[in-house]
Amino acid sequence: MADDRPAGRARGGVLCKWRIAAIILGVVAGLVLAMSADGGDPRPTHALSELSVWVDARHPGRPVPRRFLGLSFELSSARELAADAQRGDLVNLLRSLGPGMLRLGGASADTRVAWTDSRTPRPAWASDVLDASILRGLRRLAARSGWRVLLTVGLVHYDPRSAAREVAAAKAVLGWWLAGIEVGNEPDSYARHHLRPPSWTSGPYEAQVSAYRRAISGAARGIPLAGPGVSGSSAFGQWGPAEVRGQKPGLLTGHHYPLRCNAIPAPTIEDLLSAHTRALEVRSLARYLSVSGARATRFRMDETNTVSCGGRAGVSDTFASALWAVGYIGEAMAAGASGINLQGNPANCRGYSPVCASSPALLAAGALHAQPEWYALLLARALVGARPLRMRIVSPRRANVAVSAMLAHGGGLRVAIVDDEPNGAGATVVRLHVGAGFQAASVLALTAPSAAAVSGVELGGRAVSRDGTWHPPAAPRRMAVRGGVLTLSVPAGSAALVTVVAGSRPARR
Repeated sequence: MADDRPAGRARGGVLCKWRIAAIILGVVAGLVLAMSADGGDPRPTHALSELSVWVDARHPGRPVPRRFLGLSFELSSARELAADAQRGDLVNLLRSLGPGMLRLGGASADTRVAWTDSRTPRPAWASDVLDASILRGLRRLAARSGWRVLLTVGLVHYDPRSAAREVAAAKAVLGWWLAGIEVGNEPDSYARHHLRPPSWTSGPYEAQVSAYRRAISGAARGIPLAGPGVSGSSAFGQWGPAEVRGQKPGLLTGHHYPLRCNAIPAPTIEDLLSAHTRALEVRSLARYLSVSGARATRFRMDETNTVSCGGRAGVSDTFASALWAVGYIGEAMAAGASGINLQGNPANCRGYSPVCASSPALLAAGALHAQPEWYALLLARALVGARPLRMRIVSPRRANVAVSAMLAHGGGLRVAIVDDEPNGAGATVVRLHVGAGFQAASVLALTAPSAAAVSGVELGGRAVSRDGTWHPPAAPRRMAVRGGVLTLSVPAGSAALVTVVAGSRPARR
Protein backbone atom coordinates (compact mmCIF):
# COMPACT_ATOMS: atom_id res chain seq x y z
CA MET A 1 0.00 0.00 0.00
CA ALA A 2 1.12 3.54 -0.59
CA ASP A 3 1.09 7.09 0.61
CA ASP A 4 -0.18 9.77 -1.73
CA ARG A 5 0.46 13.32 -0.78
CA PRO A 6 -0.51 14.66 -4.17
CA ALA A 7 0.65 17.62 -6.12
CA GLY A 8 0.09 18.69 -9.67
CA ARG A 9 -1.85 20.89 -12.03
CA ALA A 10 -5.22 20.41 -13.65
CA ARG A 11 -4.99 18.71 -16.99
CA GLY A 12 -6.20 19.58 -20.44
CA GLY A 13 -7.40 17.14 -23.08
CA VAL A 14 -10.20 14.89 -21.95
CA LEU A 15 -10.55 16.55 -18.52
CA CYS A 16 -12.33 19.79 -19.43
CA LYS A 17 -11.70 22.98 -17.50
CA TRP A 18 -15.28 23.08 -16.26
CA ARG A 19 -14.88 19.63 -14.80
CA ILE A 20 -11.80 20.64 -12.83
CA ALA A 21 -13.62 23.73 -11.62
CA ALA A 22 -16.52 21.59 -10.50
CA ILE A 23 -14.20 19.37 -8.49
CA ILE A 24 -12.49 22.32 -6.85
CA LEU A 25 -15.83 23.88 -6.00
CA GLY A 26 -16.79 20.55 -4.48
CA VAL A 27 -14.02 21.06 -1.93
CA VAL A 28 -16.24 23.59 -0.19
CA ALA A 29 -19.44 21.66 -0.59
CA GLY A 30 -20.94 18.64 1.23
CA LEU A 31 -23.23 15.65 1.14
CA VAL A 32 -25.70 14.53 3.86
CA LEU A 33 -29.26 15.57 4.07
CA ALA A 34 -31.94 15.60 6.70
CA MET A 35 -35.19 17.19 5.63
CA SER A 36 -38.05 18.69 7.57
CA ALA A 37 -41.04 16.43 7.98
CA ASP A 38 -43.31 18.43 5.71
CA GLY A 39 -40.75 18.77 2.92
CA GLY A 40 -40.86 22.54 3.18
CA ASP A 41 -38.08 25.09 3.57
CA PRO A 42 -36.34 24.19 6.84
CA ARG A 43 -34.53 27.08 8.50
CA PRO A 44 -33.29 25.66 11.79
CA THR A 45 -31.98 28.17 14.30
CA HIS A 46 -28.98 25.92 14.99
CA ALA A 47 -27.73 26.00 11.41
CA LEU A 48 -24.15 27.29 11.30
CA SER A 49 -23.65 27.62 7.56
CA GLU A 50 -25.42 27.83 4.25
CA LEU A 51 -24.58 26.44 0.84
CA SER A 52 -26.10 27.42 -2.49
CA VAL A 53 -25.52 25.13 -5.48
CA TRP A 54 -26.48 26.05 -9.03
CA VAL A 55 -26.66 22.92 -11.19
CA ASP A 56 -26.22 23.28 -14.96
CA ALA A 57 -27.91 20.34 -16.69
CA ARG A 58 -27.24 21.71 -20.18
CA HIS A 59 -23.64 20.50 -20.57
CA PRO A 60 -23.31 16.96 -19.15
CA GLY A 61 -20.05 15.06 -19.25
CA ARG A 62 -19.53 11.46 -20.32
CA PRO A 63 -21.55 8.77 -18.54
CA VAL A 64 -19.93 7.14 -15.53
CA PRO A 65 -18.82 3.68 -16.80
CA ARG A 66 -20.96 0.68 -15.95
CA ARG A 67 -18.20 -1.05 -13.97
CA PHE A 68 -16.96 2.06 -12.23
CA LEU A 69 -17.27 0.59 -8.73
CA GLY A 70 -14.87 -2.06 -7.57
CA LEU A 71 -12.98 -3.70 -4.73
CA SER A 72 -9.30 -4.52 -4.40
CA PHE A 73 -7.86 -7.32 -2.28
CA GLU A 74 -4.44 -8.79 -1.71
CA LEU A 75 -3.73 -11.69 -4.04
CA SER A 76 -3.14 -13.71 -0.87
CA SER A 77 -6.93 -13.48 -0.25
CA ALA A 78 -7.72 -15.16 -3.60
CA ARG A 79 -8.18 -18.63 -2.09
CA GLU A 80 -10.80 -17.39 0.41
CA LEU A 81 -12.57 -15.26 -2.17
CA ALA A 82 -12.73 -18.18 -4.60
CA ALA A 83 -14.31 -20.37 -1.93
CA ASP A 84 -16.85 -17.60 -1.21
CA ALA A 85 -18.37 -18.23 -4.63
CA GLN A 86 -20.20 -21.18 -3.07
CA ARG A 87 -20.62 -20.11 0.54
CA GLY A 88 -21.53 -17.13 2.64
CA ASP A 89 -22.82 -13.78 1.43
CA LEU A 90 -20.11 -12.31 -0.82
CA VAL A 91 -22.07 -13.01 -3.99
CA ASN A 92 -25.12 -11.14 -2.64
CA LEU A 93 -22.95 -8.27 -1.48
CA LEU A 94 -21.35 -7.86 -4.90
CA ARG A 95 -24.67 -8.18 -6.70
CA SER A 96 -26.09 -5.36 -4.60
CA LEU A 97 -23.62 -2.98 -6.26
CA GLY A 98 -24.37 -4.07 -9.81
CA PRO A 99 -21.59 -5.03 -12.27
CA GLY A 100 -18.15 -4.21 -10.90
CA MET A 101 -14.44 -4.91 -11.01
CA LEU A 102 -12.56 -7.15 -8.58
CA ARG A 103 -8.83 -6.42 -8.50
CA LEU A 104 -6.41 -8.93 -6.94
CA GLY A 105 -2.96 -7.55 -6.26
CA GLY A 106 -1.25 -5.68 -3.45
CA ALA A 107 2.20 -6.35 -2.03
CA SER A 108 1.44 -10.07 -1.67
CA ALA A 109 1.26 -10.44 -5.46
CA ASP A 110 4.96 -9.52 -5.60
CA THR A 111 6.36 -10.99 -2.41
CA ARG A 112 4.20 -13.81 -1.02
CA VAL A 113 2.09 -15.52 -3.71
CA ALA A 114 3.50 -17.57 -6.59
CA TRP A 115 1.87 -19.36 -9.49
CA THR A 116 2.17 -23.13 -9.47
CA ASP A 117 1.20 -25.92 -11.83
CA SER A 118 2.64 -29.23 -13.02
CA ARG A 119 5.55 -27.43 -14.68
CA THR A 120 5.99 -24.68 -12.08
CA PRO A 121 6.93 -25.86 -8.58
CA ARG A 122 6.30 -23.64 -5.60
CA PRO A 123 9.37 -21.45 -5.02
CA ALA A 124 10.99 -21.25 -1.59
CA TRP A 125 10.09 -17.57 -1.09
CA ALA A 126 6.32 -18.08 -1.53
CA SER A 127 4.11 -18.43 1.55
CA ASP A 128 1.03 -19.08 -0.62
CA VAL A 129 0.20 -20.10 -4.18
CA LEU A 130 -2.25 -19.38 -6.94
CA ASP A 131 -3.29 -22.38 -9.01
CA ALA A 132 -5.96 -23.51 -11.46
CA SER A 133 -8.36 -24.62 -8.72
CA ILE A 134 -8.38 -21.10 -7.26
CA LEU A 135 -8.91 -19.64 -10.72
CA ARG A 136 -11.93 -21.89 -11.18
CA GLY A 137 -13.38 -20.60 -7.93
CA LEU A 138 -12.78 -17.02 -9.04
CA ARG A 139 -14.58 -17.77 -12.29
CA ARG A 140 -17.60 -19.03 -10.35
CA LEU A 141 -17.52 -15.91 -8.21
CA ALA A 142 -17.31 -13.69 -11.29
CA ALA A 143 -20.10 -15.49 -13.13
CA ARG A 144 -22.44 -15.51 -10.13
CA SER A 145 -21.82 -11.88 -9.16
CA GLY A 146 -21.34 -10.29 -12.58
CA TRP A 147 -17.94 -8.87 -11.55
CA ARG A 148 -14.87 -9.09 -13.78
CA VAL A 149 -11.35 -9.76 -12.47
CA LEU A 150 -8.20 -7.65 -12.83
CA LEU A 151 -5.25 -9.87 -11.93
CA THR A 152 -1.77 -8.76 -10.81
CA VAL A 153 1.20 -10.87 -11.89
CA GLY A 154 4.25 -10.65 -9.62
CA LEU A 155 7.38 -8.93 -10.92
CA VAL A 156 9.67 -8.70 -7.88
CA HIS A 157 10.76 -12.34 -8.37
CA TYR A 158 11.41 -11.90 -12.07
CA ASP A 159 10.17 -14.94 -14.02
CA PRO A 160 8.56 -14.25 -17.43
CA ARG A 161 7.97 -17.94 -18.20
CA SER A 162 6.06 -18.56 -14.99
CA ALA A 163 4.06 -15.39 -15.59
CA ALA A 164 3.20 -16.59 -19.10
CA ARG A 165 1.89 -19.90 -17.78
CA GLU A 166 -0.12 -18.06 -15.11
CA VAL A 167 -1.77 -15.70 -17.58
CA ALA A 168 -2.44 -18.50 -20.06
CA ALA A 169 -4.21 -20.46 -17.31
CA ALA A 170 -6.15 -17.38 -16.20
CA LYS A 171 -7.31 -16.77 -19.77
CA ALA A 172 -8.32 -20.41 -20.24
CA VAL A 173 -10.27 -20.56 -16.97
CA LEU A 174 -11.69 -17.06 -16.58
CA GLY A 175 -12.29 -16.33 -20.24
CA TRP A 176 -14.22 -13.07 -20.71
CA TRP A 177 -14.31 -12.53 -16.95
CA LEU A 178 -10.58 -11.74 -17.03
CA ALA A 179 -10.58 -7.97 -17.60
CA GLY A 180 -6.80 -7.66 -17.80
CA ILE A 181 -3.49 -8.10 -16.01
CA GLU A 182 -1.11 -5.81 -14.17
CA VAL A 183 2.61 -6.59 -13.99
CA GLY A 184 3.88 -5.80 -10.51
CA ASN A 185 2.35 -3.80 -7.68
CA GLU A 186 3.56 -0.24 -7.05
CA PRO A 187 6.81 -0.75 -8.96
CA ASP A 188 7.86 2.85 -8.28
CA SER A 189 8.41 1.83 -4.63
CA TYR A 190 10.62 -1.24 -5.32
CA ALA A 191 13.90 0.58 -4.73
CA ARG A 192 12.54 2.21 -1.58
CA HIS A 193 11.71 -1.23 -0.19
CA HIS A 194 15.05 -2.73 -1.33
CA LEU A 195 13.37 -4.94 -3.94
CA ARG A 196 15.43 -3.39 -6.75
CA PRO A 197 18.68 -1.38 -6.84
CA PRO A 198 18.66 2.39 -6.22
CA SER A 199 19.02 2.94 -9.97
CA TRP A 200 15.56 1.43 -10.55
CA THR A 201 13.28 3.78 -12.53
CA SER A 202 10.43 3.53 -15.01
CA GLY A 203 12.94 2.64 -17.77
CA PRO A 204 14.13 -0.68 -16.31
CA TYR A 205 10.56 -1.42 -15.24
CA GLU A 206 9.25 -1.02 -18.79
CA ALA A 207 12.03 -3.26 -20.10
CA GLN A 208 11.02 -6.03 -17.70
CA VAL A 209 7.32 -5.57 -18.48
CA SER A 210 8.15 -5.89 -22.19
CA ALA A 211 9.91 -9.19 -21.52
CA TYR A 212 6.85 -10.42 -19.63
CA ARG A 213 4.56 -9.38 -22.47
CA ARG A 214 6.65 -11.19 -25.07
CA ALA A 215 6.48 -14.38 -23.02
CA ILE A 216 2.76 -13.95 -22.36
CA SER A 217 2.00 -13.31 -26.02
CA GLY A 218 3.59 -16.62 -26.89
CA ALA A 219 1.26 -18.43 -24.51
CA ALA A 220 -1.93 -16.35 -24.51
CA ARG A 221 -2.69 -13.51 -26.88
CA GLY A 222 -5.20 -10.74 -26.49
CA ILE A 223 -5.04 -10.12 -22.73
CA PRO A 224 -5.34 -6.37 -22.04
CA LEU A 225 -2.57 -4.81 -19.97
CA ALA A 226 -3.24 -2.42 -17.10
CA GLY A 227 -0.55 -0.43 -15.34
CA PRO A 228 1.73 0.83 -13.99
CA GLY A 229 -0.18 0.73 -10.65
CA VAL A 230 2.08 3.30 -9.00
CA SER A 231 1.89 4.25 -5.33
CA GLY A 232 0.66 7.81 -5.89
CA SER A 233 0.12 10.66 -8.29
CA SER A 234 3.52 12.21 -7.59
CA ALA A 235 5.15 9.26 -9.38
CA PHE A 236 2.59 9.05 -12.16
CA GLY A 237 3.92 12.03 -14.09
CA GLN A 238 6.96 9.90 -15.07
CA TRP A 239 5.66 6.34 -14.86
CA GLY A 240 2.32 6.92 -16.61
CA PRO A 241 3.70 8.40 -19.86
CA ALA A 242 6.48 5.77 -19.89
CA GLU A 243 3.82 3.05 -19.64
CA VAL A 244 1.88 4.49 -22.56
CA ARG A 245 4.98 4.81 -24.73
CA GLY A 246 6.35 1.39 -23.88
CA GLN A 247 3.23 -0.74 -23.61
CA LYS A 248 0.18 1.08 -25.03
CA PRO A 249 -1.90 -0.35 -22.18
CA GLY A 250 -5.65 -0.70 -22.34
CA LEU A 251 -5.88 0.92 -18.91
CA LEU A 252 -3.67 3.20 -16.83
CA THR A 253 -3.76 2.51 -13.09
CA GLY A 254 -2.57 4.14 -9.90
CA HIS A 255 -3.16 4.19 -6.15
CA HIS A 256 -4.17 6.75 -3.56
CA TYR A 257 -4.11 6.91 0.24
CA PRO A 258 -4.84 10.38 1.62
CA LEU A 259 -3.28 9.72 5.05
CA ARG A 260 0.04 8.11 6.00
CA CYS A 261 0.12 5.31 8.52
CA ASN A 262 3.43 6.60 9.92
CA ALA A 263 2.35 10.23 10.20
CA ILE A 264 3.25 12.10 13.40
CA PRO A 265 0.87 12.95 14.96
CA ALA A 266 -1.16 9.87 14.01
CA PRO A 267 -3.98 10.19 11.45
CA THR A 268 -7.36 11.23 12.80
CA ILE A 269 -10.96 11.46 11.62
CA GLU A 270 -10.55 15.23 11.49
CA ASP A 271 -7.59 14.82 9.12
CA LEU A 272 -9.51 12.45 6.87
CA LEU A 273 -12.55 14.71 6.56
CA SER A 274 -10.72 18.02 6.36
CA ALA A 275 -11.10 20.42 3.46
CA HIS A 276 -7.29 20.40 3.20
CA THR A 277 -7.26 16.65 2.52
CA ARG A 278 -10.01 17.05 -0.07
CA ALA A 279 -8.11 19.83 -1.83
CA LEU A 280 -5.02 17.62 -2.08
CA GLU A 281 -7.14 14.81 -3.49
CA VAL A 282 -8.55 17.11 -6.15
CA ARG A 283 -5.04 17.99 -7.24
CA SER A 284 -4.00 14.33 -7.19
CA LEU A 285 -6.91 13.29 -9.41
CA ALA A 286 -6.15 16.16 -11.80
CA ARG A 287 -2.57 14.94 -12.15
CA TYR A 288 -3.63 11.36 -12.85
CA LEU A 289 -6.26 12.42 -15.35
CA SER A 290 -3.98 14.92 -17.10
CA VAL A 291 -1.73 12.03 -18.16
CA SER A 292 -4.74 9.91 -19.07
CA GLY A 293 -6.30 12.65 -21.19
CA ALA A 294 -3.11 13.66 -22.94
CA ARG A 295 -2.45 10.02 -23.90
CA ALA A 296 -6.10 9.16 -24.69
CA THR A 297 -5.92 6.18 -22.34
CA ARG A 298 -8.47 5.42 -19.66
CA PHE A 299 -7.43 5.68 -16.02
CA ARG A 300 -8.67 3.58 -13.09
CA MET A 301 -7.83 4.20 -9.44
CA ASP A 302 -7.50 0.49 -8.82
CA GLU A 303 -6.37 0.71 -5.19
CA THR A 304 -7.42 3.34 -2.68
CA ASN A 305 -8.58 3.77 0.87
CA THR A 306 -8.21 5.98 3.91
CA VAL A 307 -4.86 5.33 5.63
CA SER A 308 -1.91 3.44 4.13
CA CYS A 309 -0.42 0.22 5.57
CA GLY A 310 -3.77 -1.48 6.10
CA GLY A 311 -5.61 1.39 7.73
CA ARG A 312 -5.92 2.69 11.27
CA ALA A 313 -8.46 1.55 13.86
CA GLY A 314 -10.65 4.41 14.99
CA VAL A 315 -10.41 6.05 11.55
CA SER A 316 -10.55 3.49 8.74
CA ASP A 317 -13.26 1.33 10.35
CA THR A 318 -15.58 4.20 11.26
CA PHE A 319 -18.48 6.00 9.63
CA ALA A 320 -15.99 8.75 8.76
CA SER A 321 -14.54 6.38 6.16
CA ALA A 322 -17.96 6.16 4.49
CA LEU A 323 -18.26 9.96 4.37
CA TRP A 324 -14.77 10.17 2.88
CA ALA A 325 -15.56 7.46 0.32
CA VAL A 326 -18.76 9.12 -0.92
CA GLY A 327 -16.91 12.38 -1.45
CA TYR A 328 -13.87 10.81 -3.09
CA ILE A 329 -15.89 8.56 -5.40
CA GLY A 330 -17.89 11.59 -6.54
CA GLU A 331 -14.68 13.51 -7.19
CA ALA A 332 -13.26 10.62 -9.23
CA MET A 333 -16.46 10.41 -11.29
CA ALA A 334 -16.42 14.14 -12.00
CA ALA A 335 -12.72 14.03 -12.92
CA GLY A 336 -13.38 11.44 -15.63
CA ALA A 337 -11.83 8.33 -14.08
CA SER A 338 -13.06 5.04 -15.51
CA GLY A 339 -13.35 3.37 -12.12
CA ILE A 340 -12.27 3.07 -8.52
CA ASN A 341 -11.41 0.05 -6.35
CA LEU A 342 -11.59 0.36 -2.57
CA GLN A 343 -8.89 -1.74 -0.97
CA GLY A 344 -9.95 -4.22 1.69
CA ASN A 345 -8.92 -7.13 3.87
CA PRO A 346 -11.71 -9.61 4.65
CA ALA A 347 -9.78 -10.88 7.69
CA ASN A 348 -9.32 -7.47 9.36
CA CYS A 349 -12.34 -5.47 10.50
CA ARG A 350 -10.27 -2.89 12.38
CA GLY A 351 -8.41 -1.57 9.36
CA TYR A 352 -9.80 -0.44 6.04
CA SER A 353 -12.19 -2.87 4.42
CA PRO A 354 -15.65 -2.39 2.93
CA VAL A 355 -16.49 -5.98 3.96
CA CYS A 356 -14.89 -8.34 6.48
CA ALA A 357 -15.47 -11.26 8.84
CA SER A 358 -15.22 -10.62 12.58
CA SER A 359 -13.66 -14.00 13.45
CA PRO A 360 -11.61 -16.75 11.77
CA ALA A 361 -14.62 -19.09 11.99
CA LEU A 362 -16.87 -16.60 10.20
CA LEU A 363 -14.17 -15.98 7.59
CA ALA A 364 -13.94 -19.73 6.93
CA ALA A 365 -17.72 -19.81 6.45
CA GLY A 366 -17.68 -16.83 4.10
CA ALA A 367 -19.85 -14.86 6.54
CA LEU A 368 -18.77 -11.33 5.71
CA HIS A 369 -20.53 -8.23 6.94
CA ALA A 370 -20.76 -4.71 5.57
CA GLN A 371 -18.44 -2.17 7.13
CA PRO A 372 -19.33 1.57 7.04
CA GLU A 373 -17.53 2.06 3.69
CA TRP A 374 -19.82 -0.46 2.04
CA TYR A 375 -22.71 1.96 2.46
CA ALA A 376 -20.79 4.56 0.49
CA LEU A 377 -20.59 2.10 -2.42
CA LEU A 378 -24.34 1.42 -2.15
CA LEU A 379 -25.05 5.14 -2.36
CA ALA A 380 -22.60 5.62 -5.24
CA ARG A 381 -24.27 2.86 -7.25
CA ALA A 382 -27.06 5.31 -8.07
CA LEU A 383 -24.53 7.59 -9.80
CA VAL A 384 -23.21 4.91 -12.16
CA GLY A 385 -24.36 5.57 -15.71
CA ALA A 386 -25.20 9.20 -14.96
CA ARG A 387 -23.34 12.15 -16.48
CA PRO A 388 -21.38 14.66 -14.38
CA LEU A 389 -22.69 18.21 -14.42
CA ARG A 390 -21.19 21.64 -13.93
CA MET A 391 -21.94 23.37 -10.66
CA ARG A 392 -21.50 26.81 -9.18
CA ILE A 393 -21.23 26.69 -5.41
CA VAL A 394 -21.41 29.60 -2.99
CA SER A 395 -20.74 29.12 0.72
CA PRO A 396 -20.25 32.37 2.67
CA ARG A 397 -18.79 30.51 5.66
CA ARG A 398 -16.92 27.91 3.60
CA ALA A 399 -18.88 24.91 4.81
CA ASN A 400 -16.90 21.66 4.74
CA VAL A 401 -19.33 20.00 2.37
CA ALA A 402 -18.78 18.05 -0.87
CA VAL A 403 -21.33 17.94 -3.69
CA SER A 404 -21.50 15.80 -6.84
CA ALA A 405 -24.26 16.45 -9.36
CA MET A 406 -25.20 14.09 -12.21
CA LEU A 407 -27.72 13.96 -15.03
CA ALA A 408 -29.49 10.61 -14.85
CA HIS A 409 -30.93 8.63 -17.73
CA GLY A 410 -34.37 10.05 -18.49
CA GLY A 411 -33.48 13.62 -17.57
CA GLY A 412 -33.60 13.50 -13.77
CA LEU A 413 -30.82 14.64 -11.47
CA ARG A 414 -28.78 12.73 -8.89
CA VAL A 415 -26.98 14.83 -6.32
CA ALA A 416 -24.71 13.38 -3.64
CA ILE A 417 -24.02 15.64 -0.65
CA VAL A 418 -21.52 14.96 2.16
CA ASP A 419 -21.36 17.18 5.24
CA ASP A 420 -17.93 16.60 6.75
CA GLU A 421 -18.39 19.08 9.57
CA PRO A 422 -17.82 17.49 13.00
CA ASN A 423 -20.80 16.16 14.91
CA GLY A 424 -22.46 18.85 16.95
CA ALA A 425 -21.40 21.59 14.54
CA GLY A 426 -25.01 22.20 13.53
CA ALA A 427 -26.77 21.72 10.24
CA THR A 428 -25.94 23.21 6.87
CA VAL A 429 -28.83 24.65 4.88
CA VAL A 430 -28.31 23.54 1.28
CA ARG A 431 -30.20 25.23 -1.54
CA LEU A 432 -30.07 23.30 -4.81
CA HIS A 433 -30.94 25.53 -7.74
CA VAL A 434 -32.08 22.96 -10.29
CA GLY A 435 -34.37 25.00 -12.53
CA ALA A 436 -38.07 25.28 -13.27
CA GLY A 437 -38.24 21.94 -15.08
CA PHE A 438 -37.92 20.02 -11.80
CA GLN A 439 -40.75 19.81 -9.30
CA ALA A 440 -40.17 16.87 -6.95
CA ALA A 441 -37.33 15.09 -5.21
CA SER A 442 -36.63 12.11 -2.98
CA VAL A 443 -33.77 11.62 -0.54
CA LEU A 444 -31.83 8.66 0.82
CA ALA A 445 -29.90 9.75 3.91
CA LEU A 446 -26.65 8.03 4.91
CA THR A 447 -26.42 8.23 8.69
CA ALA A 448 -24.75 6.79 11.79
CA PRO A 449 -24.67 7.70 15.48
CA SER A 450 -21.44 9.66 14.90
CA ALA A 451 -18.49 9.95 12.56
CA ALA A 452 -16.56 7.70 14.96
CA ALA A 453 -19.25 4.99 14.96
CA VAL A 454 -18.26 1.51 13.76
CA SER A 455 -21.85 0.24 13.65
CA GLY A 456 -25.37 1.58 13.35
CA VAL A 457 -24.87 2.79 9.77
CA GLU A 458 -28.01 3.05 7.62
CA LEU A 459 -28.81 4.15 4.09
CA GLY A 460 -32.40 5.26 3.68
CA GLY A 461 -33.05 4.07 7.21
CA ARG A 462 -32.02 0.51 6.34
CA ALA A 463 -29.01 -1.63 7.09
CA VAL A 464 -27.47 -4.35 4.94
CA SER A 465 -29.13 -7.69 5.76
CA ARG A 466 -27.24 -10.66 7.14
CA ASP A 467 -27.38 -12.34 3.74
CA GLY A 468 -25.57 -9.38 2.16
CA THR A 469 -28.57 -7.80 0.45
CA TRP A 470 -29.82 -4.24 0.82
CA HIS A 471 -33.23 -3.02 -0.29
CA PRO A 472 -34.14 0.65 -0.67
CA PRO A 473 -37.16 1.90 1.26
CA ALA A 474 -40.47 1.43 -0.55
CA ALA A 475 -41.44 5.05 0.11
CA PRO A 476 -38.36 7.30 0.32
CA ARG A 477 -38.78 10.74 1.83
CA ARG A 478 -40.19 13.14 -0.77
CA MET A 479 -39.81 16.88 -1.07
CA ALA A 480 -41.11 19.67 -3.24
CA VAL A 481 -38.99 21.82 -5.55
CA ARG A 482 -40.29 25.37 -5.24
CA GLY A 483 -39.42 27.95 -7.85
CA GLY A 484 -36.69 25.73 -9.21
CA VAL A 485 -35.00 25.47 -5.77
CA LEU A 486 -34.82 22.48 -3.44
CA THR A 487 -33.95 23.45 0.15
CA LEU A 488 -32.62 20.91 2.62
CA SER A 489 -31.19 20.99 6.10
CA VAL A 490 -28.08 18.83 6.19
CA PRO A 491 -26.84 17.65 9.59
CA ALA A 492 -23.14 17.56 10.28
CA GLY A 493 -21.44 14.19 9.88
CA SER A 494 -23.88 12.66 7.40
CA ALA A 495 -24.42 12.17 3.68
CA ALA A 496 -27.31 11.74 1.30
CA LEU A 497 -28.41 11.02 -2.22
CA VAL A 498 -30.97 13.40 -3.69
CA THR A 499 -32.94 12.30 -6.75
CA VAL A 500 -34.71 15.17 -8.52
CA VAL A 501 -37.40 14.19 -11.01
CA ALA A 502 -38.32 16.32 -13.98
CA GLY A 503 -41.92 17.33 -14.64
CA SER A 504 -43.66 15.63 -11.73
CA ARG A 505 -45.06 16.64 -8.37
CA PRO A 506 -44.62 14.98 -5.00
CA ALA A 507 -47.27 12.48 -4.03
CA ARG A 508 -49.95 13.67 -1.60
CA ARG A 509 -49.42 12.57 1.96
